[in-house]
Amino acid sequence: MHIVQYPHPALRWKSTPIARINAELSDIVREMFELMYASEGIGLAANQVGLPYRLFVMNLTAKREESDQEHVFINPEIVRRKGTQEAEEGCLSLPKMYAPIRRASEIVVESFDLDGHGFELKIDDLGSRAIQHETDHLDGVLFIDRLSETGQREISGKLGDFEAQFRRQQELGVVPPDAEIAAGLQRLAAGQAQSGAA
Repeated sequence: MHIVQYPHPALRWKSTPIARINAELSDIVREMFELMYASEGIGLAANQVGLPYRLFVMNLTAKREESDQEHVFINPEIVRRKGTQEAEEGCLSLPKMYAPIRRASEIVVESFDLDGHGFELKIDDLGSRAIQHETDHLDGVLFIDRLSETGQREISGKLGDFEAQFRRQQELGVVPPDAEIAAGLQRLAAGQAQSGAA
């Protein structure tokens, strides 16, 4: 497992709801936390590691030793938004790229944890921003999509560099072709749907 970078097709994939919480999912979550800490991030969505599942992990401290601050969000839905705030955001799938993004200042999110318990969380400030950012990921939306036209023009050169690097990796055979990646995501998503029907 590794963090995929823009423009990997998984980043534009609308995630499949998780039908069953099991040991395999627990292992995925643990590995996602480890990758997040290694990259000094505060949140990581499943499609950022090439998995089409509606799941993300978060620790606002970004510190492995503060595991009591770890949160797992399975099938999260933001049910209320209030106010607006603008602050700089970055993304582990777009390393060293930052831009000011406007989001709701306070949200209420409903989700399930790794024990399968449903919960509702009202949160503001950084936590609110992180949850909105990660929930966007699950819908195939990146923070750069929320920039103004001017903002998007300003980063177009950097995005072009990411795209050129990704295509070069595909040419070298390091990364599979887009169609092969999409087929793999489809298989994983279908497997998750079937596990719910069992």
